[in-house]
Amino acid sequence: MGTALALVGDPGPLSTVMTSATNPTPKLRIGYVPEHFSSPLLQLAAREPSIELVSCPSGTGQIMTALKEGHIHLAIALTEALTAGIVHKKAEYKIVGTYVTSYVLVHSALAARASAAEYFETIRLLPSSPLNWAVAVGKESKYQTLQDLKGEKIGISRIGSGSQVMASYMALQQGWVDADGKVEPLQFEVLDTFKNLRDGVNSGKAAAFVRPTPHTPHHATPPDADHHPLPLSIQMWEHFTTKPYLSELRFISHVPTPWASWIIVASSGVLSTPSQKTHLISFLKDLTLSVEDFDSEASRKGKSKEFVMNQFGYPEVDVVSWLEGVSYPKNGVQKVERKTMQLTLETLEQAGVLEPPANGQGWDLEDFVDTSVAQLV
Repeated sequence: MGTALALVGDPGPLSTVMTSATNPTPKLRIGYVPEHFSSPLLQLAAREPSIELVSCPSGTGQIMTALKEGHIHLAIALTEALTAGIVHKKAEYKIVGTYVTSYVLVHSALAARASAAEYFETIRLLPSSPLNWAVAVGKESKYQTLQDLKGEKIGISRIGSGSQVMASYMALQQGWVDADGKVEPLQFEVLDTFKNLRDGVNSGKAAAFVRPTPHTPHHATPPDADHHPLPLSIQMWEHFTTKPYLSELRFISHVPTPWASWIIVASSGVLSTPSQKTHLISFLKDLTLSVEDFDSEASRKGKSKEFVMNQFGYPEVDVVSWLEGVSYPKNGVQKVERKTMQLTLETLEQAGVLEPPANGQGWDLEDFVDTSVAQLV
């Protein structure tokens, strides 16, 4: 009963999704970032005609816009940005599962002036650790350490995106706070595409930019935004998707997130419609099976490795390293850890991304997680 993989680049409104005699239930449209993390989802979509993938290469900010405008029913994206989006009411949705629990890359004895190639030679993988973000500057940039970037302009993909959230978290880590312990206001420049960001850090016309959600080399990007007058000096990017651009960048550090990196959300419309909610739950069970198959020891050594290499064009050595470090849920995707949610919310508060609840009683996690679909554990 498989079908060709359905990918939509420019999603239209949900009212345009048609049914057929053989499939009377409208398809679930799922927003995702077209990267190696998405492999189990891509494999499921290739054999499941009841779902349609909507590619959002600009990342979590683009996904939240698609949710708000009703172009997608579900999404898989960055934990921190989706969590903050619920508080800021960027769109009406709730968390219904966990997708990638984590992976991190760390460096040893990294010199600030190291070339990108030298930087990747020092990287070690720590399994079951959080997502790590590379901090990169232009090839001939004057910036040598994170502290050199204080007060500089930070580039982001979109307002409300994971890149904006991670920039604030980086500022917290670096102690860029005022007398009250709050992160000092940061300057942001919205640049959207990875190509724009790479050009920005090498142009020398402005200060800085951050961008966490990745593009792979052969995913097309929108036309360059040449009208942007403000170039950038810093870039944060997930390591493996940055590596193909070693010749253009110089890495100076990394910023790891302290939480599970990718979660699943569903729109309020889906959650309030019984037939769509049933479809959602069925999809999550199928996704669990796809994740388990992709994540098995045998698959990691064989067909999963081959899939990532063929789908995304990465060399075998990089795919093997990534598979050794990535961690998917072990007991199904329909579970959300309380400690993950609490840590995310507390950290976003400290970073100045969120204000504490006005009631003075802390966050109610059921405001974030639909417990009729996912279990808080």
